[in-house]
Amino acid sequence: MPPAVRQEAETQSPAAPHERPWLFSFLIAPDAVISLGLASGALTFLLRNEGVTPERAASIAALIALPHAIYFFWGPITDFWMRRRIWLMIAAAAAAAAVLAAFHQPTLATPWAVRLLFLGACFGVVVAAACGGMMGALARETNKRRASSFYQAGSLAVGAVAVFLLLSFAERFSLGALGWMVAAMIVAPALFAFAAPPQSMVREHGAWETVVRVGREFKSTFLRWEAIPYALLILAPCASGAMIGLLPELARDYGVSGAQVAWINGVGGALLTTAGALSASLIPVRVRAPIAYLLAGLANAATLALLSMGPQRPTIYFASTVLFLFTVGAGYALFTAVSLEFLGGSGKSGSSRYAIINSLGNVPVVYMTWLDGRGYALWGPRGMPGIDALVSAVVILILLGHFVFSRRRRMMH
Repeated sequence: MPPAVRQEAETQSPAAPHERPWLFSFLIAPDAVISLGLASGALTFLLRNEGVTPERAASIAALIALPHAIYFFWGPITDFWMRRRIWLMIAAAAAAAAVLAAFHQPTLATPWAVRLLFLGACFGVVVAAACGGMMGALARETNKRRASSFYQAGSLAVGAVAVFLLLSFAERFSLGALGWMVAAMIVAPALFAFAAPPQSMVREHGAWETVVRVGREFKSTFLRWEAIPYALLILAPCASGAMIGLLPELARDYGVSGAQVAWINGVGGALLTTAGALSASLIPVRVRAPIAYLLAGLANAATLALLSMGPQRPTIYFASTVLFLFTVGAGYALFTAVSLEFLGGSGKSGSSRYAIINSLGNVPVVYMTWLDGRGYALWGPRGMPGIDALVSAVVILILLGHFVFSRRRRMMH
């Protein structure tokens, strides 16, 4: 059982056998189109086509990605006033409208276009917050684990499809036509919210009762001794994926051509990470999410160790990258499972607490990207994957020891 105190009522429903965890592969899609399809995918290419310098394009992309790190400020709105699936559809429609308006500006680099893209990203992460609250309300632990896999697999797959379509049609369609394409990709998956499991509103008798309940739920998640190892796990460099954007930089050092990089780190990479995310759903639920996540992280570190210690040849690059991307996908799905276990039940504040946990999960990507860069500066191409593998493995083994020992101690009692 998850260590958090389970919040009452909302998760217990006679419709539990029909929770349909596969729906989350579509429900997260509106956010994936913006965060992965645009901000981390096609946006810099589109800006370069407009004559924007790489430095300016990177700054704009970073700004559009910022809401994912800070959406705990406004994501909690999905816990109040309306059902979370209604919030999801409203947020998707608002995000689509903002992005569409941005694509109808003279260029995507104009101040108004950037503001509108940022606004669209802010609405997009409301979708992620709503999804987190909805997943936390699933009654069956098996369905939570499956939902975690579908959530990440759908995000990765839809993001890759969005990048592919935008890059394929960028030269043939006008900016306005591309905007309609993006808007359609944002709105259409949100309609699956109509098929989401019904979740009863958690009502209180007044404002004070609501504050008391929310405070009790935050305390049960964060203010307990068991929260410390979970917080450390969320902040740990376990399958962080920081090397995803850095692997193309190492290609030349391993004798890999640009066309080969485009395939293995592009469409092929999306398929590998999606397959890895789906494979995580095959892990029995009796294996606790933190243990499964740490083992996936250890496998991920091993793939980078192979890249660091093996011969600098294309075969090593391909083998390591394939295994790395697959294990990253599995790690992402299991990270979501860990987040849901840390969260406990959704209760009244599930989206709020999920937004905080998920935002903290982005921290390792930042510091590991910096650390990997230092590894290259100090020890060359072997140093970049090597330092990532070493630091990750050491932290993982420490945390794995804790969670295995705590499991055994709980079984003894």
